[in-house]
Amino acid sequence: MKLLCLSNGHGEDSIAARILEELRLQAQDLDQNLELAALPLVGQGVAYRKLDVPLVGPVKAMPSGGFVYMDGRQLARDVGGGLVQLTLAQLRAIRQWSESGDAVLAVGDIVPLLMAWLSGAPYAFVGTAKSEYHLRDEQGPLPRQHWSERFEGWSGSVYLPWERWLLQRKRCRAVFPRDPLTAQILKRFHVPVFDLGNPMMDGLEPQGFEFESEPDALVVTLLPGSRAPEAYRNWQQILAAVEAIVQNKPARSVTFLAALSPELDLEQFGQLTRQQSWSETAVANRAVAQRSFKREQVYLHLIQGAFADCLHKAHLGLAMAGTATEQLVGLGKPVICFPGGGPQFTYAFAEAQTRLLGPSLTLVQQPTDAAAVVTSLLQDPDRLQLCGVNGRQRMGEAGAAGRIACCLRSLLLNPEAQSR
Repeated sequence: MKLLCLSNGHGEDSIAARILEELRLQAQDLDQNLELAALPLVGQGVAYRKLDVPLVGPVKAMPSGGFVYMDGRQLARDVGGGLVQLTLAQLRAIRQWSESGDAVLAVGDIVPLLMAWLSGAPYAFVGTAKSEYHLRDEQGPLPRQHWSERFEGWSGSVYLPWERWLLQRKRCRAVFPRDPLTAQILKRFHVPVFDLGNPMMDGLEPQGFEFESEPDALVVTLLPGSRAPEAYRNWQQILAAVEAIVQNKPARSVTFLAALSPELDLEQFGQLTRQQSWSETAVANRAVAQRSFKREQVYLHLIQGAFADCLHKAHLGLAMAGTATEQLVGLGKPVICFPGGGPQFTYAFAEAQTRLLGPSLTLVQQPTDAAAVVTSLLQDPDRLQLCGVNGRQRMGEAGAAGRIACCLRSLLLNPEAQSR
């Protein structure tokens, strides 16, 4: 059987790669022949290359980094950068692959979903971008500030009618929403829904890395995002929040762990940190790429290669990121965020993320406002407990990639299913 995977973003590529890895392992265990291919519609597809999955069409990094829906100017820049020509070339590659391929897996939003439908092959969809939590929670619709926002759920679901039409086609064999609430709503529209969890929570097992810290310190994990140059601008805002927390003199010592993407320049983060009067110290942990700083009894570690450990060790987080923020919340940790200049982490993105993640994520207007929120959280054990329950409820348990892979083998990659 031949499967083509389509995805449109860095986080979506990573999720898709986890599912493909599970499919490959299951096929090997069952001695089945499975040929995997991929086409990242945005970016270079690094996650697929690491998995040694061949790419079947052209790829190109766009100026927006894939965030065209947040700003019309970003769309204009992408069009100027060759977006239309790239999309048409990718569609031709997909149609050519489908002449001999068996099925398509779309991961992300309507763009890969539409491409999967246009392929002419049977397809499945992993919906990472949309959740009913953007519109409602278990108690009902969320209050909205602006009159226009009240029409966002006009069609009865966060998935719009044309998106649902694509999900209702006979060739769409399975749809995997990101949470139970979204699955519940989509079932009302006769979509072939399987509520198997969110693959974002897979691959987060800690490796046991240790970082220098005062005993019983409050650990705050810092997430500036994964894309340059935005991540460096975000880091300057996060440092302002760190400074406010330090100056607020919490009742216990604090250790900050900055979980940085390996694709970012560690030295540039170090330079920005030194400019804020942090003194660099010797690195005790040589197992990962790291820069360490100290001021009085406060440690600040810049770390690459120990992402899961940074999440698990956190008591709370300061974040200007997408997927990483959701993963930290999914581990039951409260997170504070503040808007940046984009293209990803704008006010609109942050506000939508607070609806998605509910009480686990607190949006403040300025980085310096984070200090008061930290103090409030530490004095409210009931709120901390609520964040733990809420995060697991909205993000689900680990193991979703394996469960989705098993379902795909049955419904999409089974020769009997292909004939239906």
